[in-house]
Amino acid sequence: MGMIDFWMFAGALAVAYLVPGPDMVLVLQTGLLKGRPQALAVAAGLATARATHVLMAAAGLAALLNTVPAAFEAVRFAGAAYLVWLGLAILRSSSSSPEDAGSQMSEGRQSWSSAMLRGLLTNLLNPKALLFCSVLLPQFVRPDNGSVPGQFAVLGTILVGIGLMFDAVYAGAGATLSRWASRCPLAQRLQRWTFAALLVSFGLRLALSQRPL
Repeated sequence: MGMIDFWMFAGALAVAYLVPGPDMVLVLQTGLLKGRPQALAVAAGLATARATHVLMAAAGLAALLNTVPAAFEAVRFAGAAYLVWLGLAILRSSSSSPEDAGSQMSEGRQSWSSAMLRGLLTNLLNPKALLFCSVLLPQFVRPDNGSVPGQFAVLGTILVGIGLMFDAVYAGAGATLSRWASRCPLAQRLQRWTFAALLVSFGLRLALSQRPL
């Protein structure tokens, strides 16, 4: 990949990661309520999902979402339902954490794995994330530059790496906000409703979205 292609690719990714979405909201919310380590666990789950989408795009499996409407609909509604569940769980909890909606989960490895799973499912069940990879990556693959799978591997590594960098910043921002919110009960209630409303709205928007032609 030439330097011009690299910076164009990195710029497109930066714009995508700066646009508010369920991934960003989930990392911020987790950082604010559970601290930076668990927010980074969410980021690890998001990175795993993005790597999976890259592999699927490279294998041509993303085409199934366009050629088989039922596949797109199944993933879309599953993702929408999951986002709505996350939002409602935050509202039902006293500490804005989805794990606290029913029973309090133990801290440590169990909560980290739960955080990672939330990140994984949030991104993996979003068909638009897979379509994004399937549209963006081929534009920077040059058959005359060598192995196509190798180029997909390089592009995928860059995509996942830049995503982790942005998520690490969001995790830190959430942890910083938590120190301020902990001193203000009104701010705690406000952020709980805000994060819940955002996740529910993202879920509803995904449920109402149309399959790309």
